[in-house]
Amino acid sequence: MRLSARARIVGWMLAVVGLALLVSILATWSILFVRLNDRMEAELRNEVDKLRQYADRALDPETGKPVTDVENLMTGYLQLNVPDRWETLFTILDGKAHKIPAAPPLARIDTDDELVARMIRATRVEHGEFDSAAGTVQYAVIPVTVSGDSRRGHVVVAQFYDLHRREMVDAVSVLGLSSLAAMGLTGAVGWLVAGQVLAPVRLVRQTAEQISDSTDLTRRLDVPGDDDVAALAATFNHMLDRLERAFVVQRNFMDDAGHELRTPITVIRGHLELMGDDPDDRAETIALVTDELSRMNRMVDDLLTLAKAEQPGFLALDNVELADLTVSVVAKARALGERTWRVDDVAEARLPADRQRLTQALMQLAANAVRHTTDGDLIAVGSAVREGRVDLWVRDSGPGVAPAERERIFGRFVRGAGRTGAHDGAGLGLAIVKSIAQAHGGTVKVTEAAGGGACFVISLPLWELWRVG
Repeated sequence: MRLSARARIVGWMLAVVGLALLVSILATWSILFVRLNDRMEAELRNEVDKLRQYADRALDPETGKPVTDVENLMTGYLQLNVPDRWETLFTILDGKAHKIPAAPPLARIDTDDELVARMIRATRVEHGEFDSAAGTVQYAVIPVTVSGDSRRGHVVVAQFYDLHRREMVDAVSVLGLSSLAAMGLTGAVGWLVAGQVLAPVRLVRQTAEQISDSTDLTRRLDVPGDDDVAALAATFNHMLDRLERAFVVQRNFMDDAGHELRTPITVIRGHLELMGDDPDDRAETIALVTDELSRMNRMVDDLLTLAKAEQPGFLALDNVELADLTVSVVAKARALGERTWRVDDVAEARLPADRQRLTQALMQLAANAVRHTTDGDLIAVGSAVREGRVDLWVRDSGPGVAPAERERIFGRFVRGAGRTGAHDGAGLGLAIVKSIAQAHGGTVKVTEAAGGGACFVISLPLWELWRVG
């Protein structure tokens, strides 16, 4: 069974927390166990020390002198020393259990003859352990002798170890139950938090599935915040933006190519089907077909340029000297037609831009001006820095562009009125100029030139500008 990311995250979190709590419980158990044993040994040693201190200062109440009777010494010690909880004392005199404290013990160990017989053999302080009705008992046997009394006595101090240990077990059990409750609470909170954190990821997956099923690239993710998940959503949205642009470019290219190439293909097919054996007719047909193929080639090149303009890497930026660009465009454009060519103005500045693309745009505007003017008409090219922007323009003394047409002519396959030349383009030139301007972050517009005619202006932002000199 395939687990979700949410379940794996919570599972690993609970595993780590559980392992940490288990190590903590085991460490607590070990520490408490060691401390319990140390405390039990310390208690037994303390009883030995207390008995010795009592024996050193014990006095006979009748004579006021040191005690000379073993029985009186042990009896006085039992009367003076009250056993702690889960502790008991008893004395042995002449090989038999003698007395116990007034407080009854948890279990009578002084009645075990075999244990007493083993204890009376002690000639020095000895420690031992045995099982009683109240569980394991740890004890210390302290031999007692008094100068002037030949009898042998023993004081036995016993600790009910299992009862002390039960306290430790109860504490560790409470810790274990608390840990289980903490793990349950941690799992519930982790499940909710993981669900909230992974919600954008699920949204990404669902959006990707919907796009895959319907090819709808307009959906976007709305994930507020500035964490990694929000950054993932932003990256996904950026990817969708690029995919949508690529899809639109591809669709436009296919629509444009299918629409515009159909006519020349039909013309070529029709003339080839009607072509006869007459040499003149064949030559005329071949010339017409060649012209149509050349027009198709130019159209495909223009369409590819428009498609590339909306893709990364369309521009190759360099420091372009605007004065040199302006003069070189006029020099190249002179071959387009017998016009009065002029340089209006030049900007003595450098601009980060793609020189080849800007030249292509200006040459396209110059060719457009040639098509709408006649021999001897004026065509001027210029550049200038105005109000924080760079303006590149081509103006002519032709008929100009009607105000109603000034936006429409920059669309694809739109041909303007008033052509005077013989060249019949596909109507993609101004669309290419607009794409190049937009790729540089700029705009293109057409206005009425001073003295009549049209003035096409490419306006680019000054991202960085170096003035010459």
